[in-house]
Amino acid sequence: MSHPDVRRWEYKTVRPPRDETKKEAIDPQTALNDHGAAGWEFVETIDYTGGGTKFLVFKRPVAIGDGIDEG
Repeated sequence: MSHPDVRRWEYKTVRPPRDETKKEAIDPQTALNDHGAAGWEFVETIDYTGGGTKFLVFKRPVAIGDGIDEG
């Protein structure tokens, strides 16, 4: 059953750069700006239990008739 008025989203997860201690070592500003320029909106982080960011979560709308891609 199709709902033409329902907005569809695609999601992307990105692991922030980390150093050998597995802590975030580099400011992710460049990666955030690059993904934003490609139409991705930063949504939230998925964190490790006990601290530290495991993934950055992005989303963007999928145009009607478009398939979901990995871009």
